[in-house]
Formats: sequence, structure tokens, C-alpha cells
Amino acid sequence: MRVSAALVIGLLAMTAACGHPSAPEPHASSETAAATKMTAAPVPPHPKVGAVFLGGGDLHTCTAAVLDSPGGDLILTAAHCVAEGIDTTFVAGFKDAADPADVWKVDAIYLDPRWMKNQDPLADFAILRVVRDGGGSVEAEAGGGLALGTAPRPGTVVTVTGYGLGVGGGPIGCQAATELAPGGFPSLPCAGLIDGTSGAPWTTGSTIAGLVGGLDGGGCDENVSYSPPFDDGVVQLLTRAQAGGPADPAPTVFDDDC
Repeated sequence: MRVSAALVIGLLAMTAACGHPSAPEPHASSETAAATKMTAAPVPPHPKVGAVFLGGGDLHTCTAAVLDSPGGDLILTAAHCVAEGIDTTFVAGFKDAADPADVWKVDAIYLDPRWMKNQDPLADFAILRVVRDGGGSVEAEAGGGLALGTAPRPGTVVTVTGYGLGVGGGPIGCQAATELAPGGFPSLPCAGLIDGTSGAPWTTGSTIAGLVGGLDGGGCDENVSYSPPFDDGVVQLLTRAQAGGPADPAPTVFDDDC
């Protein structure tokens, strides 16, 4: 998995006791891609993609993207990146450090009923509403948001941008053609999408076609990443988030199939 909320809780405890931890080694797996043509590498920050921080500290643990919405206050990440009762913040276009004025606080989490019921990996996506004391909207700050699309057809070239687990630093990125894994999960043969890249958007132009998550929380093999297949569920979730209805209590994910 590309970092679950349960693992983050442990990492936050280690951070408090031992200072800044280094990013853990990626999970090993026997299911290594036969031919990985692309490898993630450092890229310039994307104004519409940012780092997610849990616990109110400097450790970024996941990635999220700014959505195009009427209120300009919504971001998209993986459902397994959030948990009830843990302060969560977001910085768009993060690089090395952030001024307090750039930090957005999550004040509502919206989840698919399938994730709420049994953490169905087909619904491993979450829409978060963010606010800050100074007002304004995260979408305006980012210069616009990304639209939600549908699951990519096999062979669709997508770009993924995400943040490896750690303190400081900048994003990594990769561009590759998607494939289709068993169970209907879109897959992406790209090495180096390490822990922390959960929630990283798969984009085609200004549209998000997927994100790192889904099967095994995004994948047990560093060479292949997965996405939950975007379907009517993610459209309904966006509609509910835009309406500003009651938020959902986010379950903490303790299992790790890797």
C-alpha cells in the first residue's frame, strides 16, 4: 500500500519521538512488471496538485489534487489517506516548505458508501472540503481546478504527479500508458511511485482519470500502480460534496494486504 492512515499514525508517533523519519522502503512483491518502460523522477510542482499532511506536523503522507467546483474548495485524494480524528492539511504546489498562509485545513470528508461499509478498494477515493483562516478558495490560489473524468481505456497516456512520504522536498512524476488489471482496476506501469504518492492524480490534460489507490492501496509492487475505476460513484460523491451536505466519518484502515 502507498501508506494507510494506520501506518501514518505510527509514523507520527515516531516523528514526535525521533525527529524527521526517512521514507520507508517500498513494499516488495513477486508480481513485478515484466517490462517497465518509465520511472518516476523529480518534476516541478504542479499548482493544482499538492501534499497532504496528517497530524498537523511537517510530515506529508499522501497527495491530492484541486478539483474544479462551484465553491472552489474541494480536493481529491485516496480514501485510505484520511481517518477520523486526525487533523489533515493540504498545500497546493508544495515545494520544500510552506508559509502558514498556504496551508488549507480539511473540515469535511466525503466518502463513497462502499468505502464506508467495508473499505471496498473499488471506491478508494475521497473528496475533501478545505478552508483557511484568511478566506479565499484553494481553486483560485491554484489558478483553477481539474475536472473529474471516467476510468481511462487501456492504452491511454496519463501523467501522474505525487509526493513521496517525507518532510520537505518536491513532487515526482511519470507519464505512461494505462493497462487494465484483474477486477477492473486501471493500472500504470511506472517504477518509483513510492509510499506517499497515494491520491496522486492520473491526468489527461485538465481531467483526472484516476488516482494512485484502489487495489492494495495503490499497489504492493513499486513498478506498477493502480487506481480505483472512476464510475458513477465518484460523480455522485462530487455532487454531494458540492452540495455541502453532512460529512462522513472516515474509517481508519488497519489492514495491509501487502
